[in-house]
This record gives sequence, C-alpha cells and structure tokens, in this order.
Amino acid sequence: MSKPVSICVIGSGYVGLVAAVCFAEIGHQVTCVDNDEEKVKVLGEGGVPIFERYLPELLAKHRGRGVVFTSDLSAAVEQSEAVFIAVGTPQGDTGAADLSYVEAVVSEIARSINAYKVIVEKSTVPVYTNEWIRRVLHRHGVKPQNFDVVSNPEFLREGTAIMDFLHPDRIVVGANSERAAEVLRRIYDPLTGGSYYDQPYALPGRCGTSVPAKLLVTSAQSAEIIKHASNAFLALKISFINAVANLAETVDADIVDIAAGMGMDSRIGPRFLRAGLGYGGSCFPKDVAAFHWVAQQQGVDFQLLQEVSKVNETQKEVFFNKVRAALWTLPGKRLAALGLAFKGGTDDIRDSPAIDVIKKLIEAGATVAAYDPAAMDRAREVLPASERMIYATNIYEAAQDADAVLILTDWREFAEIDLTRLNQVVRFPIVIDGRNLYKPQAMLDHGFTYVSVGRPPCYQAQEGKPRKLMV
Repeated sequence: MSKPVSICVIGSGYVGLVAAVCFAEIGHQVTCVDNDEEKVKVLGEGGVPIFERYLPELLAKHRGRGVVFTSDLSAAVEQSEAVFIAVGTPQGDTGAADLSYVEAVVSEIARSINAYKVIVEKSTVPVYTNEWIRRVLHRHGVKPQNFDVVSNPEFLREGTAIMDFLHPDRIVVGANSERAAEVLRRIYDPLTGGSYYDQPYALPGRCGTSVPAKLLVTSAQSAEIIKHASNAFLALKISFINAVANLAETVDADIVDIAAGMGMDSRIGPRFLRAGLGYGGSCFPKDVAAFHWVAQQQGVDFQLLQEVSKVNETQKEVFFNKVRAALWTLPGKRLAALGLAFKGGTDDIRDSPAIDVIKKLIEAGATVAAYDPAAMDRAREVLPASERMIYATNIYEAAQDADAVLILTDWREFAEIDLTRLNQVVRFPIVIDGRNLYKPQAMLDHGFTYVSVGRPPCYQAQEGKPRKLMV
C-alpha cells in the first residue's frame, strides 16, 4: 500500500465519522476533531453514536490506533498534511446552505497552519465555497504558498456509507493546483490503485484489484456542482416516478411494472424509480433547495427544481389521503406505523416522510403506535411518547388492535412480516403500504385489504370497493 498520509477530519457526524474510519481502514493516520466534548469522550471509549452497517467493527478495529478522537483542533491541524472539513451545512430560511460552521472552522484552521496544508471540502457546499475558504485564510494572514483548497464531495448513502466509501462509483477531486491534486491521489491510492482490495481484511464489494475505484480530477467549481447536481437529479427521478404513480392509479395501471419497464432502458436504469412517500434525510431536501438558491444567485431560472420539491411535498399529502379514504374518519382510530427513519438501514429521522405523516395523523385525531428497528430513540426527541404517540417493541405489538397498519419505511424486516400472525393481532386487516413492499395478490391471499402507491387498491370481497373515495 502507498505511504500513509496524516489526515485531520473536522466533524464526527455521518460524513466525518465514516470518512475518518475509512481513511484509517485504507492505511492512513487520522485525527477526528469535534467540539462536542461528550461526543469525543463517547467515541474515544468505543461508543457508536449513529446506526451504520460495519461502523462498529471499523471503530473497534482502528480506535486509538489508525484513528484518534479529540477536541483540540489546533494540534490536529498542525500534525496533518490534509485537513478535511466535514461539519454541518444546514438549510437556511432562504434555502441557501448555512456556511457559518464552515467559516468558523476555517478561521480556526488559519491560526494553526504551520506548513503546507491541503484544506478539503468534504461537506456539501455551493459552488465557489472553495474561493471563500481561500479568502478567509488570506484574511487571517495565511500565506498562499502554505495552502490549497480542494473539493472532495462525498457520495455516501446512509445505511451503506462504509461500502460506498470503500467501493465507490467514483471519487471526485476538484483541485485548482496539481500540487493539491497529488496529495488527494496519494490519499485515495489504496482504492484507485487497488492495493486495499488485495488485503485479507478488505471488505468485499463491487471494486477489486482488477476493477479499482475510479478517480475524476476536475476544477474545484466543477466538483462542487457535481455533488449538488447528482443529488438533485436523483431527487428528480424519485419525484418523477411518484408523479407517474399518481397518474397510474387513476387508470388502474401498476407503477411497479411501469418502473420495471422504464428501468430496463440502460439510459434510465432501475435505481431511484421506486414510488412511495418521497425522499427525505439530511441530503436531498437540503441539496435541492441549496442548488436552486445557487442558480438564482447566478441569474439562472432553474424552475425544474421547484417542481421536484413540490411533488415530493405533495406525496406525503397523497398518502395521508389514502389513509383517510381507507378508514373514512380518523379521530379515535388506532394506527400501527411501521417505520420512523427516512429510509431503511439508518436511524436518521431528518426530514423523514414517516415523521411528517405521523404528525398529520395525530393532528387529525388518530392514535399511533410506532415501531422502527433503529430510529425510535431519535424519534422520541421530536415525537415524545404520549397517550396518542406510543412506541412499541416490535411489529406485532405496534399492530395489536390496530384499525390499519401503515408501512412508512422500507426496512427489510417490514418486507418479511408474518402476515398470518399480523392478521391475527390487528382489529381490522387493512394495510396501507407507502413503500410498495408487497404484491397485492399476496396481501389478498392473507385476508388483507391492501392500499399501496401507484397501484389499484385491493379490497376483500366482503368489503367491496367504494364507488368513490371521499378525500
């Protein structure tokens, strides 16, 4: 493997923590900095603050050796060759990304630069952030020959972030100097050269010694746009298939078949063509809004992004109306809500469609019994337990005496429910599936009335299909 690089990662959230342990996994020496003393203590003692596959194993393997945790940013910067900024860039009131955390960190970095450093944007930031970082460093008196600024956007999916890092579709490096680009090439050489995949401890995946990771070097501005444009395009695919799903329902077509047919076209591909409640999480909603704001600032009318967001918001209302139509009235109803995270495989509830739907149901007078394999502790912070908001310990406890079961998150566990047992514990055998995890005929065979997204609702023979659903 190539010569290790001393790396400082500032921020121990989803991006920073995954990057830190993965850099250690491919052979580098990493110092991960966070200003939250309690979080640093937990990480230093082996605690795992987020739910992410393979993260506990890699933390246990490299903690105190390949990666150390500290709140001393100055010392970490001084001893590092590359400094990765992975702090939060939350959405502001205008839709723009709030870069105040980035600016604060850069100002602190400036006071600790004692030799040439490569400052790397790992957070998702708008175009020209690299130039503003450069200006801030200059204003603090850092000599131009002592630093370069590079954009190295992350393309990690929560739930598969470790594998996405070690077996990436691509690694994008936006560098406006060859000196800085060469440092990033050295950092990623174990992946792009393939030497990591030849190690006995390497996590197996799509890349290997014969098919190593691909590296694309661009300007910093192009790299910054690549990140926002990629997420906006994926959000577009989700909103597009949801809009098609709403049309398909009106003509008794099946969106699952439609998506399969579309996805067989190699120009389109099957990924992100699953109709449902819409997108959520920490990236897509924020990045679509930020990308639109950037376009406005540059005088570009990117109206398409507004429609993407509009369709996504509408989709939650569409699902709420499905619940109301299936049950007629909501006050006094008990509903089982399966899922709280914005998607399966993570405990992240930020901008989760499931949380938004549950809030609307409670406001409408229903009682909700919820279960999620990983996200219940986080959900309690925004939806405290009460008489109308109950947290169950498993699927069947949530479904006990329920007037309907709602599937809100696409956990594999929810796609493998014992339907016979489920039918025995509910009050009425009604399933309203916001993730299309089941085939309608299978649900009918198990005695359920089944309502999904973009497919005709299936009613039991004794219930019959209403002539018109009042919504």
